[in-house]
Amino acid sequence: MTGRVAADGTIRIADPAEAGATYGRGYFGTPDPGGGLTLDRYDSVYLAEMDRIVGVDARSRPIPWPEVFRRAARHDPAFGVRYLVYRDLRQRGYVVRASPPPVAFTVLPRGGVLNKTPSRFWVEAISERAPFELALLFHLAERAQSAKKTLLLGLVDEESDLTYYRVRRPSPRGALPARRLTVPTEAWLSHDRVVVFEEKAVDELGRSLAYGSRLGNRLELSLIEAAYLAGNGQLLLRDGASHRAISVERLHARARRLDPHFNERLAAYTALRGRGLVVKTGFKYGAHFRAYPRSPEHSHARYLLRALHDQYVSTWPEVAGGIRVAQGVRKEFLLAAVNATAEVRFLSLERIRP
Repeated sequence: MTGRVAADGTIRIADPAEAGATYGRGYFGTPDPGGGLTLDRYDSVYLAEMDRIVGVDARSRPIPWPEVFRRAARHDPAFGVRYLVYRDLRQRGYVVRASPPPVAFTVLPRGGVLNKTPSRFWVEAISERAPFELALLFHLAERAQSAKKTLLLGLVDEESDLTYYRVRRPSPRGALPARRLTVPTEAWLSHDRVVVFEEKAVDELGRSLAYGSRLGNRLELSLIEAAYLAGNGQLLLRDGASHRAISVERLHARARRLDPHFNERLAAYTALRGRGLVVKTGFKYGAHFRAYPRSPEHSHARYLLRALHDQYVSTWPEVAGGIRVAQGVRKEFLLAAVNATAEVRFLSLERIRP
């Protein structure tokens, strides 16, 4: 089959029989009213690379595949990365169509019929060197959810290998009853540790409500746990050295000096506890928190979570490591985005094979 290559790397097949055969074997291109077929850049380069079409110029002289690729890349700076994702999905047996914003491609389920079967995936192609922008991911996930599509990110590394991530807006929930201490208890602050000694409170907080770490007859709370409990009026804080009362505001000020992400972490912790989850440190896994649906004595952690400002920008290798660790220990990786008014939204990222 032959087709004329345009300056932008697209190809038009004029012969109606060849056009019909090309379109019928994978839904490549867009049929023309006169019986021809116009291939977009991705279809053109792919079919030329697979030797399923020969591109020619205006004088019917063959144009080698590398030149078709170069023409496409000259007209679209993002073409190189996007084509790798397009090519991989086609090789996996999917029908892939270039999409208008906000994503690069729409993908039909295997065996789907174009214009009859709804697309299954929205796919965005991203270089590992592109910034990780949390606000953009929320925007894409919410648009995909509204359109009832599964959002995939095709990440292309510097060696042109691909990793796919499924992105969605989850609603994490647990089954811990919303209970409070029977009577507020005294707690002692020493640098970055808060300790409870009162026997009944130690038992109630540590056993029934799953706070802190019980060490002998005392309960040690993290600054996050202490701030949450003190903010709810369940702890009466005192300085371990001076025995003076400490306000919640002073506790927050000290915590912010020790942890620049304290505000985001406390907001995420509060939101998770409000959803019935038991929240513990995720330090051993390189995360802020691990969250359990019930008491850790009776369940495994379901989530590993990082709490971030909702305008957070970073690098993809940093985030990819967190996702890999979470899935390696069979947990779901969540990002908690916290805005200026401490409202929290959750985002799930999962490494998959489409």
